[in-house]
Amino acid sequence: MKRLIIQIIISSIFVLNSTFSVFGQEKIFHGQVTTFDSIPLVNASIKVKSSKEVVFSDTLGMFTVTSLPKDKLKVTARGFSSQSVKIEEKIKFVLVNLKLKPGPENRELAIGYGHVRDREKLYAISSLDDNDMDFSNYSDIYEIIKGRFPGVQVIGGEIIIRGGRSSYYGSNAALLVVDGFEVDESFFATIPPIDIARINVLKGPAASIYGVRGANGVVIVETKGGKDQ
Repeated sequence: MKRLIIQIIISSIFVLNSTFSVFGQEKIFHGQVTTFDSIPLVNASIKVKSSKEVVFSDTLGMFTVTSLPKDKLKVTARGFSSQSVKIEEKIKFVLVNLKLKPGPENRELAIGYGHVRDREKLYAISSLDDNDMDFSNYSDIYEIIKGRFPGVQVIGGEIIIRGGRSSYYGSNAALLVVDGFEVDESFFATIPPIDIARINVLKGPAASIYGVRGANGVVIVETKGGKDQ
């Protein structure tokens, strides 16, 4: 009987130590939820897989969660495609960019549920992805853009968005961004159409996040390789 009691005590201590060890590994992670790489998403739901804890992003899209170093987060918002994010041990800040689902009804959902506070920003964005059309049928990215976006022209290798104003560089060309990096016209022209996943055109309030660089609008291209990263 005495030996049984000792074994129970030892087992209990082992379980408690294991529990404390697991909780001791938990870390606080900070992050931000956006859409179109720059517009903060408000009240997006962030769920921690291990603990089932749910938090919501604030008015700047920011959030804080406590999770295990190699945990997973599920981020959702009405009108947007949900996204699972794997937490790596060395990560200190998590950036999540949710994709708006196709169709005007999803823009209304995003605005109606308060995920995007500035209605004009969302409606100043035009999008085209590889679900809408087969990009591989085109010879280059400029051919895809021509005639597909209202108020957008391709002139002499530059993309001109109506309503832009000449920048301090003296150019009326839109800012070009590929997989999160600013690029020049020569690089932009080399992107194979078959590798393109999505093209977004931002103007007016939607482009203001880029400051003076976005004064003439912004063309954001997401490639299939960049999408998988």
